[in-house]
Amino acid sequence: MNLFSLAMFLGQSPAAGAPPVNPAGESIKMLGMFVIMGVMVYVLMIGPQRKRTKELNNLLKSLKKGDRVVTASGIIGTVVSVNEKTVALRSAETKLEVLKSTISEITERSGGESGES
Repeated sequence: MNLFSLAMFLGQSPAAGAPPVNPAGESIKMLGMFVIMGVMVYVLMIGPQRKRTKELNNLLKSLKKGDRVVTASGIIGTVVSVNEKTVALRSAETKLEVLKSTISEITERSGGESGES
């Protein structure tokens, strides 16, 4: 079967005994599929990302002096001071100032309790 005969076969009208297609029913089916796909995108992608962002914002608000943190680039350090947008870290013998948004995890709280991941 070549491409032309396949196109002719697919382009044929329905058999004489088949009931006619209801255009309103087909558009409702298509709309239903779009709604289902939209719900799936929200449940699988948007919802978890929103939850992760909310948890990260709460983590950054609770950041205080003495906490051990890990940055997104992999730097492990202890918080020396917290400013509005930046955090000063002490890592080994180095003092670094990084943006708060780069902190991805608190490994140890200054009170000694374990952090969240």
